[in-house]
Amino acid sequence: MVLPLDGILVVSCEQAVAAPFATRQLAELGARVIKVERPGDGDFARAYDTTVRGLSSHFVWLNRSKESLALDLKADAGAGADAVLPRLLARADVFVQNFAPGAAERLGLGHEELRARFPRLITCSISGYGPSGPYRDAKAYDLLIQSEAGLVSVTGTPEEPAKSGIPAADIGAGMYAFSGILAALYDRERTGVGTHLEISLFDALVEWMGFPLHYTAGSGTPPQRAGTSHSAIAPYGTFAVGDGTEVVLGIQNEREWVAFCGVVLQRPELAADERFRSGSLRVEHRPALHAEIDAVFARLTGAEVTQRLTEARIAHARRREMGEVLEHPQLAARERWTEVGSPVGPLRTLLPPITLPGRPPRMDPIPEVGEHTAAILRWLED
Repeated sequence: MVLPLDGILVVSCEQAVAAPFATRQLAELGARVIKVERPGDGDFARAYDTTVRGLSSHFVWLNRSKESLALDLKADAGAGADAVLPRLLARADVFVQNFAPGAAERLGLGHEELRARFPRLITCSISGYGPSGPYRDAKAYDLLIQSEAGLVSVTGTPEEPAKSGIPAADIGAGMYAFSGILAALYDRERTGVGTHLEISLFDALVEWMGFPLHYTAGSGTPPQRAGTSHSAIAPYGTFAVGDGTEVVLGIQNEREWVAFCGVVLQRPELAADERFRSGSLRVEHRPALHAEIDAVFARLTGAEVTQRLTEARIAHARRREMGEVLEHPQLAARERWTEVGSPVGPLRTLLPPITLPGRPPRMDPIPEVGEHTAAILRWLED
């Protein structure tokens, strides 16, 4: 079965999250991804935890369908004509790296030098803050970027800010690297030459902060932290029901507000209440609004509230714990679970979000450190 990126070779000097996330997407679309790791310990994300039968949950998530090449890059840089990485790059279509600032250049792997030697090569550098500016050399762990980009300031409760529960900056940068590489491959088809991509975690997350940034610039005040509620829309968020179910709903317009009052709350007079007759007033009087909703929901079950919300055509969901997500009926119905090989045997995992009807994604095993070194070196001799 031919996949869109069959025949594309990606070489990646990667570790942690952002770069491995980008290259995993490429691998699942058919690219051959050679992951260059330090001999011995390899990618330090391998040691984040041991929760997946002794393997790191981050590493299992990010590194299926790749080949692992164990290589001492400092020694290889001085190996002259016998150097492994330049021989690989001579055959590669894409080179990805997320070294510390300046490290690629010291190893002879800077994008200007590489593209002068290999004009068709697409190079992608992923960094914390970009190649210039006062933060160029700053450490850039995901929490730090979330803090600098303001995500922490708008996440959490009114009393306490919180970081996102997932590495949002890393994921954002990885997805922009992935989409940028796809665009560069398409551009190379027209021009015959490669290009260089600069992706920073900070730039990616600041882009995702577009709503609160524009809100603050326009109003002079930032959106307020509101837990699962919305700073500019009400009712919106999580509400407890009498049987303990937590229902999440969002009222987006006045038609929905009228339907919510009449069908769900069965109190149509609330729609015209002076405190709640517009979106901005409902936000202003949110505590009183929530008290009215809570009083009705406390007498109902989750099934009853869901039935009324469906009848009123109000968007809604359940707030689920992670164990419930593992057994989510939508994932089961669409057969989104599969197995992938690993050093500890088959592991249950999710299929990637990009679906090509009739063409299953590449789902090769998660490699051990240096598992493919000998085979790759033999291939380079061909």
